[in-house]
Amino acid sequence: MTKTETIRSRELRTATFFLLPALVLLIFVFAYPIARAFWLSFFTENLGTKLQPEFSGFDNYVRMVGDGRFWQSFWTTTVFTIASVISELILGLGIALILNQKFFGRGAVRTIAILPWALPTALIGLAWAWIFNDQFGVVNDILLRLGLIETGINWLGDPGLAMMATIVADVWKTTPFISILLLAGLQSISSDLYEAHAIDGAKPWQSFVQITLPLLMPQILIAMLFRFAQAFGIFDLISVMTGGGPGGATEVISLYIYSTIMRYLDFGYGAALVVVTFLLLVAAVAIASFLLSKSRNRNNLKKMGIDS
Repeated sequence: MTKTETIRSRELRTATFFLLPALVLLIFVFAYPIARAFWLSFFTENLGTKLQPEFSGFDNYVRMVGDGRFWQSFWTTTVFTIASVISELILGLGIALILNQKFFGRGAVRTIAILPWALPTALIGLAWAWIFNDQFGVVNDILLRLGLIETGINWLGDPGLAMMATIVADVWKTTPFISILLLAGLQSISSDLYEAHAIDGAKPWQSFVQITLPLLMPQILIAMLFRFAQAFGIFDLISVMTGGGPGGATEVISLYIYSTIMRYLDFGYGAALVVVTFLLLVAAVAIASFLLSKSRNRNNLKKMGIDS
């Protein structure tokens, strides 16, 4: 064995030694609960007769296919996730572009901009529930003073308006997270690229389309990946603001799973819902990772001056 191979072997053993505790922690915190949920999803419980759980195979998954409430909550979750993530990306990119400019007090503004994301989600949900209150909320008060409405709007009592209100609250809280990620990507882009592009006669919007967006795509995909996982599993914000109402209009999958397990004590079916949600998130992560890999390869080729 050469000296280089000996050093690499020693570094590998050292890395394994330090990573082993984290690996064990991941197994107990993530792997075991996921495996347990998979196992429970093949059983049904009859707590009323105090019988032991019975193996039912794929009955819970077959039941899910015909469960209208599940598909409604899935659709609600999809609408909430897509609307929130797209809005946050657009606003986050705009804020990141502003924070990337040089101006007086930029450091203080950057610090203040991250505060909404740092606040507890349950507290934010309670605050926005008061803001959208139909009797003494700030939104109705402003609209009444401007003469845009004659009577207070029941924002959280109307199915469409309640969904919009929860999306607004989520966008307000998590847009700073997107902006910070994209700001880090913007700072990694060399200013020489923009100067050379300007010398060639390019306008600012052309530089944005041809330089900023392509080089920022890895950070955009990472931000989308994080926010998709968070938005698809949203629970506390909607639980505090609407509780899934009115009439189930804002009931997302996480709320449905909570009701199935904690209210109806249907652990087997609840576990099946967890498994399906987990598999959907894994599929989304796999797709995003594939797109991220392609984006990185394309950027590497551009840096080497090779047109793919």
